[in-house]
Amino acid sequence: MLAIRHAQSADRGGVWGILEPVIRAGEAYTLPRDLQREDALAFWFAAEHEVHVAEEEGVTVGTYFLRANQGGGGAHVANCGYATAAAATGRGVGSAMCAHSLGRARERGFRAMQFNFVISSNERAVRLWQRHGFAIVGRLPKAFLHAELGYTEALVMYREL
Repeated sequence: MLAIRHAQSADRGGVWGILEPVIRAGEAYTLPRDLQREDALAFWFAAEHEVHVAEEEGVTVGTYFLRANQGGGGAHVANCGYATAAAATGRGVGSAMCAHSLGRARERGFRAMQFNFVISSNERAVRLWQRHGFAIVGRLPKAFLHAELGYTEALVMYREL
């Protein structure tokens, strides 16, 4: 059974175990492919990020952070970053984390959620976000240098809460 909870300091190893292959692949995040553990964890666990982990039988299989997308006049719009362990792909972990994050965003008083940079070739993610009510509201041609595909389109996706 999948459980999602606030991440603790002790979760950093499990989170790194998920983030490292995602970062190294260079297919979904704008983070440098050679980013080191402490720098990656400093980004993921930044003070403005509310970090959660998804667990199955005590094993971390996913993680996400929730934050305000912008400050000031844009602080009512949430933003998230998600990562799922390769071994858990296709088992509904990403969907469960998305649903959880939407609930947390509502609880925190956000009025919408925006994903600023969804790599268009990450078709599973695009379909997942669309199933959760996100619309593609912008296209950024050749905005992402994909490790395998070269310059690839990035999408801006948005939904009201």
